[in-house]
Amino acid sequence: QVQLVESGGGLVQAGGSLRLSCAASGRAFSSYAMGWFRQAPGKEREFVAAISRSGGTAYADSVKGRFTISRDNAENTVYLQMISLKPEDTAVYYCAGARTAWGTSMGSGYDYWGQGTQVTVSS
Repeated sequence: QVQLVESGGGLVQAGGSLRLSCAASGRAFSSYAMGWFRQAPGKEREFVAAISRSGGTAYADSVKGRFTISRDNAENTVYLQMISLKPEDTAVYYCAGARTAWGTSMGSGYDYWGQGTQVTVSS
């Protein structure tokens, strides 16, 4: 069983930056694809970014050029660097892990989920 714990959320002004972290337990982290999703109040959960076990990345169109996903297998951690934040980025951000080589934009493709961290962007 893998446990995922997110951190780094908070309140930031529009145009600001945040870096989210997701620490994973267990020894098989490097074999998992990882993803970030978010859910705003009253909206469905949506895909943000994914990174494969080999480091390949994919992004939602809404965050391309502003968000960067990365991983440190030695630290069992995946990151989401967010710059040029907008009020519409306000959401609870969730880290997810998949027992596959490649991540997917579908939440159903992930086996493990964190508890989420709140990101609030003020205008």
